[in-house]
Amino acid sequence: MTSPTLLTDARSILPDIVAVRRTLHRKPEVGLQLPYTQSVVVAELDRLGLAPRRGRSVGSVTAVIEGARPGPTIVLRGDMDGLPLHEDTGLEFASETGDTMHACGHDTHVAMLLAAARLLLDRRDRLTGNVLLMFQPGEEGWHGARYMLDEGLLESAPTPVEAAFAIHIGTRYPAGTIHMRAGATYAAADTIRLTVRGRGGHASTPHLSLDPVPVLAEIILALQTMITRTVDVFDPAVLTVGHVTAGTRDNIIPETAALEGTIRTVSEATRSTVHEGVRRVVAGICAAHGATGELEIVPGYGVTINAPSFVELVGDEARALVGPDCVGQLAAPLMGAEDFSYVLQRVPGAIVMLGARPADVDEATAPQNHSNRVVFDEPSMALGAALHAAVALRYLGGE
Repeated sequence: MTSPTLLTDARSILPDIVAVRRTLHRKPEVGLQLPYTQSVVVAELDRLGLAPRRGRSVGSVTAVIEGARPGPTIVLRGDMDGLPLHEDTGLEFASETGDTMHACGHDTHVAMLLAAARLLLDRRDRLTGNVLLMFQPGEEGWHGARYMLDEGLLESAPTPVEAAFAIHIGTRYPAGTIHMRAGATYAAADTIRLTVRGRGGHASTPHLSLDPVPVLAEIILALQTMITRTVDVFDPAVLTVGHVTAGTRDNIIPETAALEGTIRTVSEATRSTVHEGVRRVVAGICAAHGATGELEIVPGYGVTINAPSFVELVGDEARALVGPDCVGQLAAPLMGAEDFSYVLQRVPGAIVMLGARPADVDEATAPQNHSNRVVFDEPSMALGAALHAAVALRYLGGE
């Protein structure tokens, strides 16, 4: 079980954790290549006396903490990328780029993992095995974890990787709390791209054209009905159309109308059902109107599945750190998606949520992750760092 000094030690280095986080927050980067972020991580790992390794095809960083005795390896993941978003928080350390922001808290993930490395190095004599630190780019839709796996992430440690753990911060939950569940935890996320092709013409004579706009509108409504009528409510799916384009001005019937959307599911069976349903709806409605539909369904991240036994281990450590009242069980999966799913497809482990909603922010109106106004409670990072270290120590038999 966790040493009672672990959280105390994490809090004692909180100023250093905050400093790293703010350094990264000021200069966020998007995608798979994060040269500034990568350089900050490498410098911090060098300072700790570790041997950081940069990715070959992506801007990742890994490092190994070798325990005092031989044993298995556990991966601890911290993702690093930001979002293409203008920040409106008013923070003194707000993004200086103007068009990118750490709106999902990945700057805190990096800072917490670096702090966890520091805590673990102080306790290296208790480790029977190794800790592989995984600093990952491109989580926000870029499949960064998959690239790292393809580069040999799991083969880069001195001993076989047998488990993996990650923490995601968020303002959905109060600061200083941990939330988790066994089984499906984050949804699969797939992208729909559809172009309906008709025949353009003058807006005054629609009968001489084939207007794709009402066809697309009918498809959008029918997709929502398809979800509610064909998907089991206890194995849910969400289909959202977030982008619609058509035409150039009011008196022109366009040749095409297009949409982009997302499908979220928490089982492979429902994922397949929804894909089939989308194809059927598009084909049927286009045929009914004499239009054609060019549909692409792009597979995204798979369902993120936590191993029950590992969740139990994490729960024990979290309760030892902050008490049972601050550790909650998620009643249902979150319909967001995580590319940590790629790692958990290969080795057992878990991802848990760290609450970081500031105490003075109303739960009902708190800006959430991906908001340009989201603000995270920085002291909560000490708990995240301590939990990373506690899980590694417990798994490797140190405590």
